[in-house]
Amino acid sequence: MPDRFFRYLLPHPPNANKDIVYFPYWRFKGTLFFCGPSGIHNRFIDVSHQAIDAPIFPVSVGVRSQAMKLRFATADMDGRFLAPRQTFDKFLSTFQERFGKSFPKPILHQSNIGETLSIIYSPFYLTDKLHDAILDKPVSARLPENFDIDNFSGDRPQWQIRFVPTLCPNCGWNLAGEREALVLGCKNCHTVWYPVGKRLKKLKFAQLPGKGERTFFLPFWRIKADISGINLDTYADLITVANLPRIVQKAWCDIPFRFWIPAFKLRPQVFLQLATHTTLSQPSQKLTSELPDTRIYPTTLPIEEAIESLTITLANFIKPRRTLLERFSDIQIDAKSFSLVFLPFDEGHHEFIQPDFQLTINKNVLALSNNL
Repeated sequence: MPDRFFRYLLPHPPNANKDIVYFPYWRFKGTLFFCGPSGIHNRFIDVSHQAIDAPIFPVSVGVRSQAMKLRFATADMDGRFLAPRQTFDKFLSTFQERFGKSFPKPILHQSNIGETLSIIYSPFYLTDKLHDAILDKPVSARLPENFDIDNFSGDRPQWQIRFVPTLCPNCGWNLAGEREALVLGCKNCHTVWYPVGKRLKKLKFAQLPGKGERTFFLPFWRIKADISGINLDTYADLITVANLPRIVQKAWCDIPFRFWIPAFKLRPQVFLQLATHTTLSQPSQKLTSELPDTRIYPTTLPIEEAIESLTITLANFIKPRRTLLERFSDIQIDAKSFSLVFLPFDEGHHEFIQPDFQLTINKNVLALSNNL
């Protein structure tokens, strides 16, 4: 568990008798969603940019962040690590503006979902030129006479990675979870745990029991939220807001509305479609507070990013579009509570099927999502 975000460095060959300077770059890997008058658009990006405004250094690390095996930057490493000066918010707003230029205006809302934020340190050394320590080649012409590396603050790193034992805080049993999983389950005392701050915190969860022999469970964040600017408190309200072809029944006025957001990373369009379809379905069957005793897909999307997706999900099902344009600026969503719910899917040859809600997910989509 890192402090705020992980810090990595690009590995380089040993450079004897050379003082290595590590220059910082922000890296963002995730999906940008843009909501406009013509619908919702997205861009999946993996970009890096200087965390210090210094023209003498390369603007980004290019494809190295994807092609090279990164190492954790730790306090025992030799070299000088320059301190970032540019905030991540400024870096991200630059890319949002760049990618948003191609979409119709006005842009009503932007969201960053499935994001991975980190700092990458790239190694350099100085002679009369700036040299790339990875290639051992100069990346600049002769340095300006007024250039002084001491004008950049920085020293040996003081941060560290904290390790939390994956033992159940409740009973001491081994917790189970895939490599990228954010949620770990204890099958001994049927509890689920989620990292918060410096420890694991007990998470409210449930499952909708499966019926088939080849049941596969997918995790969803079920989120209760206060929504202002539009009437959306019950299932009956949802029928009206989404203009669904159903006749509102009186009993539906007593069914509270919840957002249902996939708790795993997917391709942008698939993620939005699945979040919208599941939310419109409003699963209301009786849930049980037990871990499924069969296969469970890992939870890889943090609750913070699921909450970030609520506005985009709402914008995707509001009908007609005129309502969205007229009232969107007045709509505010405030998440109040959440739980993790495992929904059962029947395994077919090429896809996973949820017959009750008419949901279908291609197996290849889940396989590819592990690499996002």
